[in-house]
Amino acid sequence: MNIDTVIMVVIAVALLVAAYLRGGDLWVVGLQAGVKSFWQLLPVLMLSFVVAGLIQVLIPRQQLMRWLGTGAGLRGILIGSIVGALIPGPPYAMYPTVISLYQGGASIGAVVSLMSGKALWNVHHLPSELTVLGPQVTLVKYLANLLFPPLAGWLAQHFLSRLA
Repeated sequence: MNIDTVIMVVIAVALLVAAYLRGGDLWVVGLQAGVKSFWQLLPVLMLSFVVAGLIQVLIPRQQLMRWLGTGAGLRGILIGSIVGALIPGPPYAMYPTVISLYQGGASIGAVVSLMSGKALWNVHHLPSELTVLGPQVTLVKYLANLLFPPLAGWLAQHFLSRLA
């Protein structure tokens, strides 16, 4: 068992004990809510692992290195940012794909820019942002965030690559 699993077990047990000590069926309601969330998220998670596996076998390592590897430089970071903006689904569903790309040879800069692009440039949010916020606020939001995904990737590539 790795350290992340141990930490999650400790947190889950601590919260379960806290809910039990509060009295009533609070702990049962909490477990039911957790199981319900699990079944709702399971299809998306399963599909994200399928996508990650298929990426590993369909994109040759040399091609991945050319597009997103350290040698791709700023171009790889920009490609990562754009790919992140276009990946559909919730953020947690992207992690299997990200780790698959990283293990396949993508640079830390490309991976960080991809995750930042998903968070800040997500084009799938455009319809709701335009509807709720209006075109002016949406445009300002995207313009204000324009430099961050490539900048985050560049910083990770040049200053944090030794830690990865």
